[in-house]
Amino acid sequence: MTVHSARAAQAIAHLGEIDAALAVLALWCRHRDGTGPTGTQGEVISYGPGFDLLALPEQVGLVAHHVLHVALRHSARSAGLAERLGDAFDPALFTLAADGIINETLVLAGHAIPRPAIFLTELLAEAGIPAPSAVAALERWDADRLAMALHSDPARAKRLQDWARRRGFNDDLKTGPPDETGSTQSAADWRNQVLRAIAAGRKAGSGIGRLGAILADLAPDQVPWEVRLRGLLARATAERPRASWSRPARPFLARLAEAERTGGAVPVFEPGYRRSGHRARIVVGLDTSSSIDPQSLRLFWSEAGGIARRSGAEVHLLAFDEAVHASRQFDPATWRDQMRDQVRTGGGTDFTDLFAQGGRLQPSVLVVLTDLDAPVPAAPGFPVIWAVPRPVERPPFGKLLVIGNE
Repeated sequence: MTVHSARAAQAIAHLGEIDAALAVLALWCRHRDGTGPTGTQGEVISYGPGFDLLALPEQVGLVAHHVLHVALRHSARSAGLAERLGDAFDPALFTLAADGIINETLVLAGHAIPRPAIFLTELLAEAGIPAPSAVAALERWDADRLAMALHSDPARAKRLQDWARRRGFNDDLKTGPPDETGSTQSAADWRNQVLRAIAAGRKAGSGIGRLGAILADLAPDQVPWEVRLRGLLARATAERPRASWSRPARPFLARLAEAERTGGAVPVFEPGYRRSGHRARIVVGLDTSSSIDPQSLRLFWSEAGGIARRSGAEVHLLAFDEAVHASRQFDPATWRDQMRDQVRTGGGTDFTDLFAQGGRLQPSVLVVLTDLDAPVPAAPGFPVIWAVPRPVERPPFGKLLVIGNE
């Protein structure tokens, strides 16, 4: 633990007496005094002058709050969501989600939280999202999924921003890496530290160790759909060496040389393998019919741009409803500008023209964002990934991926 904070030293020491799990996690944070409001950036917690004005129990609660921000990698996760949502991302909505989860957790664990504070149950009630109890809410929601849900409706997002402002909400989480030099822990490192801390807290029988098993934000129960999509695309576009009859395999050459040396029988020819040299091509079919919500469209635009940047593949977008009405190739350098080009929305869905035009591009894989509210054509001669906003009956071919926000 790096403690360069005279302000927080007593509170950190007292935290070790009442919450074994958080005491373990605090060892991996960097604590220092700052000049502004108390906040977290990466692994660094900066304690502002206002920290001195709090009673010791509230100081301990505030330290615990920011230790959880660090341990749950909220700065890095906020940055990841910002990349996916682009200009539509509001960091305050992510902090609202993260603060609500943390504060609800700490209160259940017996900590004192400085007021004003945002709690998960209050946030869900204001957002109109049902939650039968605090425990049920903590079991269901992690910060990423809740932030996505808060972003999904612009009117609701604006209402929540106004509500938080009236409640005195302070955005105490900065996106990105810490603003000081030194190595940082990886996501896997933090995952291991959290597991050790929860085990220690459970053994001690106090603090958040008693709640670890129920917290979705400590161990999300599902991989984000973007990560699963990237894995499917990586497998579909992986270059597979092909047999080449123009070059012999090395084992054949070795056996041939041995046969010539010993006068044995000439072995049967074995072809070698070579890389095709073909650049992977991904075709993205974007269903713009009325049943596809705007946030799903934004997410898919962002993910398509990310695919083009990370994979090096040639990425084509075909926007369609009853027919393909827009076709363009993604440029990794300018894809955010391309997002501003408006495509028509509304109408029904028909996959016939999409598969015909997509097939002419000879894709390595076709990714279709759709609600599958139309008959599926015959299976094509290339891989297909169906990305749908809600669970549907599995189509007769292709991989099915549910991308719902809630």
